[in-house]
Amino acid sequence: MSGRATKQPVRVAVIGTGYFGSLHAGKLATMEGVELVAVVDADPETAQTVATKHGVLALSDPRAVIGRIDAAIVAVPTKAHFEVADMLLGHGIHVMVEKPITDDPITARRLVDLAAKKGSVLQVGHLERFSAVGVALREKVRDALYIESYRIAPFRERGTDVGVILDLMIHDIDLILAFVRAPIDSVEAIGVPVLSPSEDVVNTRVRFQNGCFATMTASRVSFKAERKMRIFQPESYIGIDFLERTLRHVYKKDSTSGVGRPEIAIENQTYQESDAILEEDKAFIAAIANGTAPLVSGTDGLRALEAATLIMKSLHENLARFATARMAAHRRIPEAI
Repeated sequence: MSGRATKQPVRVAVIGTGYFGSLHAGKLATMEGVELVAVVDADPETAQTVATKHGVLALSDPRAVIGRIDAAIVAVPTKAHFEVADMLLGHGIHVMVEKPITDDPITARRLVDLAAKKGSVLQVGHLERFSAVGVALREKVRDALYIESYRIAPFRERGTDVGVILDLMIHDIDLILAFVRAPIDSVEAIGVPVLSPSEDVVNTRVRFQNGCFATMTASRVSFKAERKMRIFQPESYIGIDFLERTLRHVYKKDSTSGVGRPEIAIENQTYQESDAILEEDKAFIAAIANGTAPLVSGTDGLRALEAATLIMKSLHENLARFATARMAAHRRIPEAI
């Protein structure tokens, strides 16, 4: 991967100025070592609003940034991730693409290969890795045996271009894969669409080849928001609340007496609210400036998407079985007299 042998600021554009894109633009506009050059959106009025706020160019065609920038953040709808990122990487531009990396593993692999060929940074926006609790977890998780995650939220239109697996569960998939670092052995998933054409609530059980099990629940049709995870490992339990920014670590201490019940230590930690988007953007710029691999690489994004695809495959197979069973049951019910 090539580094920047210059102290010139990294010239950046934000492509897609919806909710996350506008937030990225705000962080980059004031970041040291960065020059926010342009914002791009298919809606010229939306682009102009964000551009005016930060005193930069407003563009409506992503190709217009070629020759103007060194790097870009891609925050367009998921179905357009590949087209935009492929074009940018093809011109040697460093890219951070919001999660998921693309909407299918084949195109994701193409982006990973292209970034490697061009020597460009490809980072994927799995934001939970940059939260205060997410950072602390990296120091606590050593040998996970069983993991439970629970991520639910009220319904909103934003994100419904994909199902809840790629919208919400993908965060926990990425974290769990980072902890386990083993291939997936089997997947079983159930779920249903409720308020959108694709699945809105899903529960899945994932078995890894090293023996670890993980269960994940994601819903975007809940009355409240919760983001929790529990991790069990030899002589240790970790409970995390991502919204409350709390971490409880329960672990067995070395016995002082050598007999009787094991001594248990409990550590409770509440973390200060952090700006995960700012930390994510800073990590992207640092990877470019230093010529180092990003914390969440294109390969990490690909692994998360491959796992999500396995979960979706199991879900759709089970939905098809459920539909067949319902039809058969209806045929067996005698008509009312």
